[in-house]
Amino acid sequence: MGKRYFCDYCDRSFQDNLHNRKKHLNGVQHLRAKRVWYDLFRDAAAILQEEQTKKPCRKFLQTGQCDFGSNCRFSHMTEQDLEKLSAQVQGEQRSKELQQEGADVPPGTIEDWLEKRAKRLSAAQSNSGSICSTMLMKSPSQLILHLPTGGPGVETH
Repeated sequence: MGKRYFCDYCDRSFQDNLHNRKKHLNGVQHLRAKRVWYDLFRDAAAILQEEQTKKPCRKFLQTGQCDFGSNCRFSHMTEQDLEKLSAQVQGEQRSKELQQEGADVPPGTIEDWLEKRAKRLSAAQSNSGSICSTMLMKSPSQLILHLPTGGPGVETH
């Protein structure tokens, strides 16, 4: 039967030879599927810029559906969607500026989480003196588990 080529973008396979591979890689379906895949990873600023240059899709605004789907050359974003995207872009820009200025770490960071975790664990330890809560307080390197020797599949010398 020969080798087969599987295209991850299109989720299909075909006989692998030069002619078939060239035909597939230059095909409209493959190029669209590849573009859709890479669009998933674009940053919000690029999406906003592209969507603001497009005119709104009349059919999508009237019916909520468009026959062209993601291949439509018009924008399928509403004014609220554009506002949300714009706010997201501004938030990302502010956080980048703070990082460049070397500002203190904003609230809601790992330090806050660690403090809350320590408080929870100390409260759990004071409420119940069980072995589980004392195990949680120890770091993984401090934990020593005493397992029985000679279990199934373990040879002892």
